[in-house]
Amino acid sequence: MSFYGQSGSQASGTNHRRTCDEKQYSLAAQQRMLDEKEAEDIRTGKKKKDEPKVKREMLQAREYAVDLDSKVGKSVVITKATPSAETGGFYCDVCDCVVKDSINFLDHINGKNHQRNIGMSMKTKKSTVDDVRNRFKMLKEKKEREKKEAQVEQLLEDVQEEESKMADFKKDKKTIESRTRKRETRRDDDEDEEEEEDDGLDPEIRAMMGFAGFSTSKR
Repeated sequence: MSFYGQSGSQASGTNHRRTCDEKQYSLAAQQRMLDEKEAEDIRTGKKKKDEPKVKREMLQAREYAVDLDSKVGKSVVITKATPSAETGGFYCDVCDCVVKDSINFLDHINGKNHQRNIGMSMKTKKSTVDDVRNRFKMLKEKKEREKKEAQVEQLLEDVQEEESKMADFKKDKKTIESRTRKRETRRDDDEDEEEEEDDGLDPEIRAMMGFAGFSTSKR
C-alpha cells in the first residue's frame, strides 16, 4: 500500500503535471486575431492608426516669396552621387522630395501633407469684427505710406529735372558770353587794323601810288 493509502489522504493535491485553462487560451487567441485584423486594416488604410492628437497651428499666410525662376534656363549635370536637392526640379526640404514642375510644386507646398509636416492644419482662423477693422486700418496706413513715398519720389524727380535745366541754362549762358567776347575781340582787332592802315593820305593819291590794294576790306 502506498504512503497516501496508509495515511488515508488523497493524492490529488500533489499532481505536478501542467494543466491548460481552455477559457484563458481561447480569450488570448481571440484577442490575437483581433489585433492581427486591426493591424491589417491599418496597413490597407481601412482604419486609421490610433495616435495621440497633436495640436497644430491654424493655417497662416506665407511670409516669404516662393522661388520659381532662379533655375530657369540653367543646365545641371546629374550623376549617381548628386544630392536630391540638386537633381533638377523643385526640392522640398520639409518633405524631402523633388517635384518636376512649378505647378505641381505649388500644389505640394499648399497641400495637406506639407502643411502637416510644418506643423499646421488646413483650418483657418475665423475673423472677428475687430480683425476686419484692424486689417482695413493696416491697409489704409500702407496706402497712405505708399502715397507719401510716391510724392517724395516725384519731388526728387522734379528737383533733379530743375537742376538739369539750370545746368543747361548756365552752360548756354556761358557759351553765349564766350561767343560775345570773341565777337567783341574780333571787332576791336579790326578797328586797330583800320587805324594802322589809315596814314592820312588822300584816297586818290593812295590809288595813284598803288596803295589801294593794301587796304582792308573788313568793316
